[in-house]
Amino acid sequence: MIAYRNLQEFVERLSAEGELLRIKEPVSPDLEITEITDRVVKRGGPALLFERVKGYDLPVLTNAFGSMRRMSLALGVSDLEALGREISDFLQVEAPDSLFKKLKLVPKLKRLANMFPKMVSKAPCQEIILKGDEVDLLRLPVLKCWPKDGGPFITLPVVITKHPETGVRNAGMYRMQVFDKNTTGMHWHTHKGGAHHFRVAERLGQRLPVAVAIGPDPAVTYAATAPLPEDVDEFVFAGFLRGKPVELVKCITVPLEVPAESQIVLEGYVEPGERRLEGPFGDHTGYYSLPDYYPVFHITCMTMRKDAIYPATIVGRPPQEDCYMAKATERLFLPLIKKTLPEIVDMNLPIEGVFHNLAFVSIDKRYPGHARKVACALWGLGQMMFTKIIVIFDKEVNVQDLSECLWRLGNNVDPARDIFFVQGPVDALDHASPYPFYGSKMAIDATRKWPEEGFGRDWPEVIEMTPEVKARIDKLWSKLGVEKFLERTKRDL
Repeated sequence: MIAYRNLQEFVERLSAEGELLRIKEPVSPDLEITEITDRVVKRGGPALLFERVKGYDLPVLTNAFGSMRRMSLALGVSDLEALGREISDFLQVEAPDSLFKKLKLVPKLKRLANMFPKMVSKAPCQEIILKGDEVDLLRLPVLKCWPKDGGPFITLPVVITKHPETGVRNAGMYRMQVFDKNTTGMHWHTHKGGAHHFRVAERLGQRLPVAVAIGPDPAVTYAATAPLPEDVDEFVFAGFLRGKPVELVKCITVPLEVPAESQIVLEGYVEPGERRLEGPFGDHTGYYSLPDYYPVFHITCMTMRKDAIYPATIVGRPPQEDCYMAKATERLFLPLIKKTLPEIVDMNLPIEGVFHNLAFVSIDKRYPGHARKVACALWGLGQMMFTKIIVIFDKEVNVQDLSECLWRLGNNVDPARDIFFVQGPVDALDHASPYPFYGSKMAIDATRKWPEEGFGRDWPEVIEMTPEVKARIDKLWSKLGVEKFLERTKRDL
């Protein structure tokens, strides 16, 4: 496991691994960086470091998380599946009742000691300090991503708040439209932790202190996007991922702590009762999210590293960089889901479904109605509540293969019998629901139907060639000339 001290170390690693392209041509943060990044992402290309951004001194980093390999590099592991099992095992620590279990617990306890944040008195993120009238967001190369966006948006911020009553910290990622030199929008969806803290502050008639870390180390950035339970501190989780504590420093003007190795930090507050029209914004759904009224973030202090890099992400019609972050979450948290639902074999949240629109799930079906039970249970698990369509398959179906899923779906489903609907919360970006935050969801049972489920006919067998014939043709294959013909004509069988 590799723990990067800061974003600079991660950039160096990407460069050493051949995963970074340095762009030396002058380009504008107004649409041009988006167009370049979008073309590169769509072709499976590298991270991009724009070294000469027109009108600005800071370089801009995009697409740093834009592949499964770079997600593994970001988290310092070679196998996301193995890391997922570690996360599940660690969160499911049992009280040891034998010497063997106690010995197995020792490495977990050592890792636990490295999870909790460490306070420092001096930090690179405070090498440059701008207070009051000195604060100027217009010094930052904040991107305007799409032509009809309401303005430039900070797209990769780690937004830090504390519950006004309990003091529990939340670090989440919420887009921030730059209104002027010292105010931004704060796009808190109603279901998110930051929005909950703000609602409590409004009820109490209090300002909510806010700090925004731009460009901490990659584990902290990822942790801010992870679907953690409310009582799990994102900085503790990042320490678990890194295998080393996250170093924090006290803010200068607000009672919060921020990652000491961040590139840029914005400190300030959100005023109770204050809203401003924010958006539109070209979102990860591939559509513009509509303008709406959101809280306003007032910046009292802006601090920076002397060698700061401005990191940004582009969202839009998939695939985009955020899709790979979501796929990493799928693999990392699947073992934890299996702890609750052990009948689940595998799960695929297709990139085309933009995280919350579509889920393909295979199960070890054990009783009539089992598929319906799993679908309902998934809707009850955290952010899975936003999943608009869940399709349940039998255990032998490879849900990572979209072609096989669609084939099974078309063959195995009787619409009147196998589709059911529920009402409940939907994602704030769901533009198809009749009401904001509330709409319908659909489950499809694409499993083999049992007689106990009212199926009175024989279920047909899938067509398969015999192993003996396959083995004979395997031996004969090289003599048939098929491969040479395909290579010569550049065709694929």
